[in-house]
Amino acid sequence: MNSLTLLRKRFIPDECVELKDDVILKRTDTMIVTKWKTIRDRCDLSSGYSCYYLDRGYKISKFIKSDGSLLCWYCDIITYEYDEEKNSLLVIDLLADVKIYPDGRIRVVDLDELSEAFEKRLIDETLLKKSLLSLNRLLGEIYSDGIEPLAAPIEELIAAGPNA
Repeated sequence: MNSLTLLRKRFIPDECVELKDDVILKRTDTMIVTKWKTIRDRCDLSSGYSCYYLDRGYKISKFIKSDGSLLCWYCDIITYEYDEEKNSLLVIDLLADVKIYPDGRIRVVDLDELSEAFEKRLIDETLLKKSLLSLNRLLGEIYSDGIEPLAAPIEELIAAGPNA
């Protein structure tokens, strides 16, 4: 069986890239955990881990600085399309994001891009509603339980070490 091909589609900027260097650490029907390095060089970020909650409509990422410390938890609102024939997963970024900083601050970002994408007809009403409902669900979970339960699959794999 072919290994799963991961692709990321964004509306702003308009791009679709294969995440060919991402390493899938765990995969179930509803969740995928990956380890990755940045696609483009950045001064603030070098690598990270992501947990795709496919059934919930979001991806939780641990952004790691070059010194190994936590930059932030970055939560993307997503949807996806699975192509069984190609064994590929197209993850579609629905623009709204949540950042959680090490000091506990929470910041919702890119709602302006969500509005712009709808206004320019890059997304339809169905995707707009999906984005907002997933964002609401995510914020509800974070406000009630914190980031720890959502981050647990990542943290457990990191704690298990490279041979787990």
